[in-house]
Amino acid sequence: MSAELALPTAEDTRELGRRLGRLLRAGDLVVLTGDLGAGKTTLTQGIGEGLGVRGAVTSPTFVIARVHPSLVGGPALVHVDAYRLDSTLELDDLDLDTDLAAAVVVVEWGHGLVEQLADDRLELTLTADPATEARALRIAAVGPRWADPGVRAGLADLDSLA
Repeated sequence: MSAELALPTAEDTRELGRRLGRLLRAGDLVVLTGDLGAGKTTLTQGIGEGLGVRGAVTSPTFVIARVHPSLVGGPALVHVDAYRLDSTLELDDLDLDTDLAAAVVVVEWGHGLVEQLADDRLELTLTADPATEARALRIAAVGPRWADPGVRAGLADLDSLA
């Protein structure tokens, strides 16, 4: 499944993240791609709100990964910034495959590095118009988890935001 959504404002990006966060469950891998300022962290903030996790979700650029435990009995959010990682060996040191079983793992700049962690994943690509700050999101759902009719319907409902 793939779709493209218009996100005119940062708040639209955050709201889409909230709605997406309500669909995610432990074991889900989300790979975020996009230029600097395209809204990857803003989307992840919304995902954290949708999951009901503790703590302010900020870019983990300098710490590489941050864990936000659930406040509502759901999965934790593991937020990773792979921008400074040079190889899958450095990624292996983070033990994300262990976290993946019990958490939702969101990896910014993960394209080409994390796909081997899970057969099921959402690949989200954000683009931004620097003049208007309007964003667009392309969603590619990979694997059997996202082929389930109920889950596909939930993803399709994200389109109603636009």
